[in-house]
Formats: sequence, C-alpha cells, structure tokens
Amino acid sequence: MMVMVLTACAGVATAKPSKQVVEQAIVQQLSQTQTDLNQLLRLNSDPTGISVRRINISRQTPLVIQDLPAVRVQGTYDYTVKLSQRQVTLPQNPFDLYLQRQREGKTWRIAKRVMDKTGAATWVTQRVPQF
Repeated sequence: MMVMVLTACAGVATAKPSKQVVEQAIVQQLSQTQTDLNQLLRLNSDPTGISVRRINISRQTPLVIQDLPAVRVQGTYDYTVKLSQRQVTLPQNPFDLYLQRQREGKTWRIAKRVMDKTGAATWVTQRVPQF
C-alpha cells in the first residue's frame, strides 16, 4: 500500500506540462500584457489575433511552489499578432514560465513571484485555460 502511495505522488511531482499547456500559458501572459499596455496607454482595444507557434522547450526544471509540484519551463516561441492593417510575426522570443500542477493533477496554473507590501516574495497563481 505504501509503495502505491509513493508511486502516485512521484508521478504527480515529476509531471511535465504538454506543449499545449505551455502554449496556452504563453498566450495568456501575452494577452494580459497586451491588456495592461492598452490600459496604460488608454487605448480602447482588446488584444486580438495573438498566435503562438513553433514552441521550443529547452529546459524543464521541477520544483515545489506552495507545497505543490511545479515546473520551470524555458525556451522560445514565434509570436504573431494581427493589427488593424497588417500582421506582425516576431520569431524566437524567449519565455520563462513557472507552471504549478494542481493537487488533483487535472489543471495547471501559471505562477508568478511578486513582492507583498512588506517586501517579502510570495507566489500568485492563475489557472491556465484548457481548450
């Protein structure tokens, strides 16, 4: 019985996100950055036409964030955005994501390290949408 429990826990701890999960996390971060930038510049447009292709994962490092298994995923991707009159593609953009596996093992969350009011580092997570 103990061997089965340890084996099950080890499987979750070493789980790595699929390329689809990494792609969705990158798109989610790009959309959020675009929305933040639009608000800062007081533009009245939402991010549209964001496309991520050719994801190249160069490194996956397992770690633990808030007592849950996580993976630091690094690599590059090609990014295409549709603007009002043209389409722009930016190749070989680097990414560095922290993805946390949820306890039930069905979903992933993007984890970001932020500073709280006291100056201490803490993690904030956001669910990666599944399509």
